[in-house]
Amino acid sequence: MCGIAGVIHRGKAVGVGQEMTAMLQSLKHRGPDSTGFAVYGVTKPDEYVMRLKLAEAEDFETDYNIRDKIRDRQALVDNRLAELGAQTIEVEQPTPYAFRYRLRFSGDTKQLASDLEHIEGGEVLSFGNSLELIKDLGDATVVSQQYGLADFQGTHGIGHTRMATESDVDIRSAHPYWAYPYNDISVVHNGQITNYWIMRREMERLGHRFMSNCDSELLAVYTANNLEQGATLEDSLRASIKEIDGVFTYIVATDKELGMAKDTMAAKPMVLYESDDIVALASEEVAIRAIVPREIDTSDPYDEEVRVWQR
Repeated sequence: MCGIAGVIHRGKAVGVGQEMTAMLQSLKHRGPDSTGFAVYGVTKPDEYVMRLKLAEAEDFETDYNIRDKIRDRQALVDNRLAELGAQTIEVEQPTPYAFRYRLRFSGDTKQLASDLEHIEGGEVLSFGNSLELIKDLGDATVVSQQYGLADFQGTHGIGHTRMATESDVDIRSAHPYWAYPYNDISVVHNGQITNYWIMRREMERLGHRFMSNCDSELLAVYTANNLEQGATLEDSLRASIKEIDGVFTYIVATDKELGMAKDTMAAKPMVLYESDDIVALASEEVAIRAIVPREIDTSDPYDEEVRVWQR
């Protein structure tokens, strides 16, 4: 019984980090194990933002040398970035295991991410011109405070509150997922994919990588594969309803779009609010009311299987 939410503003940047925090905190009862955000800032064509982690939070409970290991791992990251020709503009470390790099880079982003993930403990959470993907253990307020999201300005975002049912309680299994290796694409999901292993093996045969055993990651990999083949976001969403089995509702964000899809049974809820300047959607109405401070009409449940909005 996880909670998902998304918001997109048409034509302007706002405090989307604060909005997503409010929406996800209101859905805490649907998933207390972890919280994740994919927020989209102002695009800078000549710069990338990379979110990276070099350990899991629980490593600090079992490995007394983990801080020294992280320091050594970061040195390897810096060396590899330099070897690949990336110019590091700024590095932030919001938690002992999580890093935010601002880079200039004109090379192969897939190779960059792959090389960094060969470093022990390394996982590139997101890479893009505008996407920043943040996820950790705890509720939305805790994670937002850890990573300084209250000041984040952007046009749109998606998020997830997780109740672990079939995979571990760790950052690796938390949502959102980046659609590796595509810049600025992320996914959140509520439900269960029953042909997960069949679809996963097919994606792995095509050369795609998985970082967890969470069925939700499949949707990110599946989306990346479809876009690689030239599909539009809407094409991919519609194809998923036919090719993926189970009960599910999921939201996909790109640098310019927000899209959602539901299986044909529509067992997992989605409530929608849309006006001239904002679209907000969530598992429950309470999340939308957290950011729209006026009386709104969400009386009819959202029953379309696929929809895409532009910022």
